[in-house]
Amino acid sequence: MKNRSLPLFACALALFALCAHAQDYPSRAIRIIVPNPPGGAGDISARVIGQKLSESLRQPVVVENLAGASGALGMGALKRAAPDGHTIGVAISLAQTVDRIQNKQASFDIVEDFMPITAIANNPAGLVVNSEIATRSLEDFIALARARPGEISYGSAGIGTAHHLYGQVLNKTAGIELSYVPYKGVMPALNDLLPGRVDVMFNNIGAVLPLIQGDKLRGLAVTTSKRTPAAPQLPPIAEVGVPGFDVSSWYAFLAPAKTPSEIIRKMHADTVAALADPATKDRLEQLGVVVVGSTPAELAAFLKVEMDKWGPVIKDAGISIGE
Repeated sequence: MKNRSLPLFACALALFALCAHAQDYPSRAIRIIVPNPPGGAGDISARVIGQKLSESLRQPVVVENLAGASGALGMGALKRAAPDGHTIGVAISLAQTVDRIQNKQASFDIVEDFMPITAIANNPAGLVVNSEIATRSLEDFIALARARPGEISYGSAGIGTAHHLYGQVLNKTAGIELSYVPYKGVMPALNDLLPGRVDVMFNNIGAVLPLIQGDKLRGLAVTTSKRTPAAPQLPPIAEVGVPGFDVSSWYAFLAPAKTPSEIIRKMHADTVAALADPATKDRLEQLGVVVVGSTPAELAAFLKVEMDKWGPVIKDAGISIGE
């Protein structure tokens, strides 16, 4: 006769081990995986927050950049990490949110494979044009684009990136036809925008603001529904010709699936406290981002809304990677 108490005993033992581990957390250094190269706002945000977490958790916090495959390399590593709270990751913008939609060979699902900790910040983008183009406002630009369908080009860091999709949304909502030019990274696109080899571009406001202030580029608007503190002189696209336009990049902390809820709650509390710290908040706002902070449940709901929002945009644009 089989001993039916053994499976129950094993489950109880595993549960006890998880609870004991959660009580001892953290017991060693924390690793934050950033799925982008060093230097971007998401990477710097992770490092700034990591410094505060190191103080509150009393353990070293190490940021590891695992860039490649539009973030899939880093997110795949986070998915495979032990669900013990000692490895968390930064989801950067909608690229990771919609990867399952646009990539037939996607190695992760942002809803199924991870546990939300907190939203960190939103990163509004600016719509910028070459300083020689004959438009001084968004209204002028839209009128020019309507008069010259397919003749005005916009660039981005690559197919399926946030700023590529912003252009697709603008095409549809404003009734224009911008011609898309993909690049292998932000800098090659900017290097072609400056001399006018491409006409217009969306990019994070913190990255383009110095070029606007130096009269290298002309800022027409921001992508969020409200003006951003980093560039209050730029009106929202929604206010000047395209009602309802409201998109932005964002950053959030995630943990591998099956991370104990006690650890999620502690990491959430410590991260939100770090975001509320005046020095940390000020440093992040210098990057042009808007500090958010959220509950895990709010972040989970937001991720699902993002997938519902961007799925149709990707399908309408015919974006499909990995077929």
